[in-house]
Amino acid sequence: MITVNDISVQFGGTTLFDKVSFAINENDKIALMGKNGAGKSTLLKIIAGASKPSSGNISAPKDAKIAYLPQHLLTKDNATVFEETSKAFAEISKMKTEIDQINEELTVRTDYESDEYMKLIERVSELSEKYYAVEEVNYEAEVEKALKGLGFEREDFNRPTSEFSGGWRMRIELAKILLQNPDLILLDEPTNHIDIESVLWLEDFLINSAKAVIVISHDRAFVDNITNRTIEVTMGRIYDYKATYSHYLELRKDRRVHQQKAYDEQQKMIAENMEFIERFKGTYSKTNQVQSRVRMLEKLQLVEVDEIDTSALKLKFPPAPRSGQYPIVVNELSKNYDDHIVFNNANLVIERGQKVAFVGKNGEGKSTMIKAIMGEIDFEGKLEIGHNVKIGYFAQNQAALLDEDISVFDTIDQIAVGDVRTKIKNLLGAFMFSGDDITKKVKVLSGGEKTRLAMIKLLLEPVNVLILDEPTNHLDMKTKDIIKDALKDFDGTLILVSHDRDFLDGLASKVFEFGNKRVKEHFEDITSFMANKKMESMREIEK
Repeated sequence: MITVNDISVQFGGTTLFDKVSFAINENDKIALMGKNGAGKSTLLKIIAGASKPSSGNISAPKDAKIAYLPQHLLTKDNATVFEETSKAFAEISKMKTEIDQINEELTVRTDYESDEYMKLIERVSELSEKYYAVEEVNYEAEVEKALKGLGFEREDFNRPTSEFSGGWRMRIELAKILLQNPDLILLDEPTNHIDIESVLWLEDFLINSAKAVIVISHDRAFVDNITNRTIEVTMGRIYDYKATYSHYLELRKDRRVHQQKAYDEQQKMIAENMEFIERFKGTYSKTNQVQSRVRMLEKLQLVEVDEIDTSALKLKFPPAPRSGQYPIVVNELSKNYDDHIVFNNANLVIERGQKVAFVGKNGEGKSTMIKAIMGEIDFEGKLEIGHNVKIGYFAQNQAALLDEDISVFDTIDQIAVGDVRTKIKNLLGAFMFSGDDITKKVKVLSGGEKTRLAMIKLLLEPVNVLILDEPTNHLDMKTKDIIKDALKDFDGTLILVSHDRDFLDGLASKVFEFGNKRVKEHFEDITSFMANKKMESMREIEK
């Protein structure tokens, strides 16, 4: 068992945590929840030993292995994918090398009675006990299984890690963590950079093969599927629920109702006593009663109501100008980069007002198809954009395209026209930019804040086709819910590239699956698609 003992964290006069304690048991699968800035990532770093608290400590058994996947990581580029992943077993290789070295030394030494000789015997016995307690494993097969589960092809194994994007390197680190079979796995936003099929594989691994897990994630379906306990971080305290995330939301609602009731009753009691004190403070016959009530109020433990984030307003996209019946028609479309075929003879028809999802593994052509629609790349085949189509496009790197040297307010002020100019502060407030936030330079914003700002820019233009490529990365659940509601009410056509099932659920009514160099149309929502997909992958395993 690993325990968090009275952890406190203060910086810049602000208390992030105040004497937080909890225990992590062997098969706990914990969701660490709370609004952005509540201190979730800081708490994970402290448990991982990557940061130190102001006071308090983490206690764990001597041999406990804690593995940590941060949200952003820097990897060295001096190995192939396979070599880098095999480093998961470096400790075991090191043990074997040391055992061999000591055994060799023991064969040539003759000082059998010396202390040094006895120390070598003790050391080799201790190492051997540890080494032979590890199950005999075909390490190469395990590395291959983990890499393939996380979306790598066999031909990727000998490529240098330097050829891969940040998202793929994140997967290499994830594979290393999973292969170490740690006692506790700490994951900070692990699904941000992996596709739906890899998310399913990771879920299966964490449920069936991992020991204890603590995860920070804004993917509600992922969190609900893998966790059996929820720890909420709020106002420097924690609340610990033996419940999944969805169940915790209901319990939290009840808790806040009870808190509010207790708070209201206490405030009424304080007001009545204050009134009594004011009324009789000069009356000799009531002196004892007045003093008694003053002492009682001084000792009173005040009831606090947990903060409720009320900053979110209802968002609305501008009305969509009417387009033709078929905004996008793709016919026998093919695209390749040199010898690499992305897709071949792809066909898709999207009707006015339809909301569709593009899903599939990374690198199978979802973003390529969008670039073709946007006219950013050349291709073979036919692609028609319908009559009066006005496209609003949110690219995967949209946040990186913002001007970093201007303020949040100026970013919106530059493109706002007409009536909207008087409502910029309200609009920014709806996306949780308030007070001093609006004067901040874009360069100091977090990834999530930049994504929110880029989304506001999209809200200001009247379009009838919205194309969103991974819009929910770095967004917290509350912001995602606001955007999802706005998209549900959007009266134009919507194309969504996303691996976030919860976000797609109830939003997209048709799925285009990209894979094996083709595009397959599914006349079903994401929930039915995922259920069928799981059945298919189970059949693959059985084969």
